Amino acid sequence: MLETRLVTRRFKFNNRVLPDPNPRLSPAQVKDLYAAQFPELASAAIEGPELKSGQQFYGFARQVGTKG
Repeated sequence: MLETRLVTRRFKFNNRVLPDPNPRLSPAQVKDLYAAQFPELASAAIEGPELKSGQQFYGFARQVGTKG
């Protein structure tokens, strides 16, 4: 017998767990939405998803680079 479970998305950034503002948005769209609040997300990479305890976690990792 198959069992269906609802998986909740969460987004991790800077040791914070951010809720999913809208399940219909792609992870990239969620990143863009949160970039208004966290400007460093504008150039962040998306990692994941990783499934833990029935939740799907995506990470936003700041890109490390050099200027010039």
